[in-house]
Amino acid sequence: MAHTLEFKDTAAEAVAAVQDGSTVMIGGFGNAGQPFELIDALLASGAKELTVVNNNAGQADEGLALLIKEGRVKKMICSFPRQSDSWHFDAKYRAGEIELELVPQGNLAERIRAAGAGIGGFFTPTGYGTMLAEGKETRFLDGKWQVFETPIHADVALIKALKADGKGNLVYRKTARNFGPIMAAAAKHTVVQVSEVVPVGGLDPENVITPGIYVNTIVKVG
Repeated sequence: MAHTLEFKDTAAEAVAAVQDGSTVMIGGFGNAGQPFELIDALLASGAKELTVVNNNAGQADEGLALLIKEGRVKKMICSFPRQSDSWHFDAKYRAGEIELELVPQGNLAERIRAAGAGIGGFFTPTGYGTMLAEGKETRFLDGKWQVFETPIHADVALIKALKADGKGNLVYRKTARNFGPIMAAAAKHTVVQVSEVVPVGGLDPENVITPGIYVNTIVKVG
């Protein structure tokens, strides 16, 4: 299928690719790099029964936390579901209204990266001998027992970058990069909110982190 790139005028138009039951990767490490405008648009869109892949399970009363509060997320795949202000996830989980797949952070990053790289899976010692390894293949490799982990694919990725050019190439702002590049590669459709769109040639090629081939929809916010 040919690659397509569209520039949208609003965040609402940008998230139209998210349908009921979609698996959605959402960038961000805490607030850093979290695409709040895209999440707010997703909340307004009405899409439900979502599986969300994120480092956290939402904070306080904004962004992903509101999506969880409104009952739109059926499953979270994340590393840090609980923190001092994750009360919406806590309430839903204790009530049996949301499913959790807990993934160690390094495994989460590598499972997403594996999906984008076309890798069928990998072995890692992380999680061996714990509940997280139950039901998974194990092998003794390189002097250690290791667990087989599978890639995590997504229908849509919602990420935040600093700038895009007319071809969809992206640069990020420092640590706000975090999961953005690997999520862009792992999703069938990648939606990016940016602060600035520059002409083709306006980005130093040596500084481009995510090539435009991984990007499908761009919206300028702010």
